[in-house]
Amino acid sequence: MADGQKLIAQNKKAFHEYFVEETYEAGIALTGTEVKSVRAGKANLKDSYVSCKTGEAFVIGMHISPYEKGNIFNRDPLRPKRLLLHKREIWKLAAKVEQDGYTLVPISVYLKGPRVKVEIALAKGKHLHDKRAAAAERDAKREMDRVMKSRNR
Repeated sequence: MADGQKLIAQNKKAFHEYFVEETYEAGIALTGTEVKSVRAGKANLKDSYVSCKTGEAFVIGMHISPYEKGNIFNRDPLRPKRLLLHKREIWKLAAKVEQDGYTLVPISVYLKGPRVKVEIALAKGKHLHDKRAAAAERDAKREMDRVMKSRNR
């Protein structure tokens, strides 16, 4: 991550399941105990997605564990969390999702200074043969690197 940024959680499965076209940085509306829990690294993006409704964007399925010392102030860990984007960006993303068959997927959660940010991606789903080709390419690259490393010794 760049200077002053601390990575909290990544959605590695998104790169396996989707072709990532564009990425956007968005703020996220959280309560105090949720922010403390995120700072402690207790966020999970597995099986989460972004939904645009009535001019607002929400992350659905993002799990933020309850803060241990939060008692009555803790919120539901799986509640939909509102993303902070400009209206034009939300309309543009919603139009792409509606017309072109794209999906909005959160890729990472990180701290940028005192703020919690979410990187979301406009992505298209991969088919099974695309996943197989990507795996074969990754294996071939790994094999070439291994051979080159053994030759350099």
